[in-house]
Amino acid sequence: MVDERDRATPASAGGDLVRLSGVLLVAGVLFNLIVTMAWHPSGAEDDHAEIFAEYAASDGWVLTHFGQFLGVAVALAGLFVLCYAIRESTRGRLLAGLGMGALIGTVAGFAILQGLDGIALKQNVDAWVAASGTEKSLRFDDAETVRWLEWGFQSFFRILLGLSLLLTGAAVVVSRVIAAWLGFLLILAGALSIAVAIDVGYAGLESGLQDVVSPASQLVLLIVSVGVLVVGIRGRETPRPSAA
Repeated sequence: MVDERDRATPASAGGDLVRLSGVLLVAGVLFNLIVTMAWHPSGAEDDHAEIFAEYAASDGWVLTHFGQFLGVAVALAGLFVLCYAIRESTRGRLLAGLGMGALIGTVAGFAILQGLDGIALKQNVDAWVAASGTEKSLRFDDAETVRWLEWGFQSFFRILLGLSLLLTGAAVVVSRVIAAWLGFLLILAGALSIAVAIDVGYAGLESGLQDVVSPASQLVLLIVSVGVLVVGIRGRETPRPSAA
């Protein structure tokens, strides 16, 4: 006979927190996707002369990156709340605590990344476009230096994100606060994020692997976000199991 205490549900293990986590995840992931797809210029990311010209022509570049930061920060807050809900349960507390620490490091790393990409690089490419003569070459070199710093922070941000997803996913699987399959999907998303991180470190911001893995990772995260929200909402109507 299954011990009812092992059947943890959102209603019996922080249902309000699970619902809040789902709301934050869905809002953050969707907002980031909309901002990125609607306003972020795209092109040959590693053809610096071409892409720098596109960045310089973008009037909303800085605001777009503020929007991206907001979306990712809200989504990470959703994962943080989920970890907090797990900390309130009887299982997975250590993994959830480690996940919370990794998430704090991840949002800090993303803030640095967005500062480099959204502000520092924009100032560099604007100065490059406005320059002439020998100064133009120097300005281009400066912009490339910032771009390469962005590569570095992009790579390590994705490693931190992957670690956060792996720890949170493992905590979900162990805790049974929500369905284990959502935890396994988080683990998959974490592994995909680390794969992209390594590829960025060697190949830059565009490659065949990234063209496949990055969209797959985003899709998995969207599925998880919707799944957590649905489980949280259903939990409101789920009666507390009675002892057998």
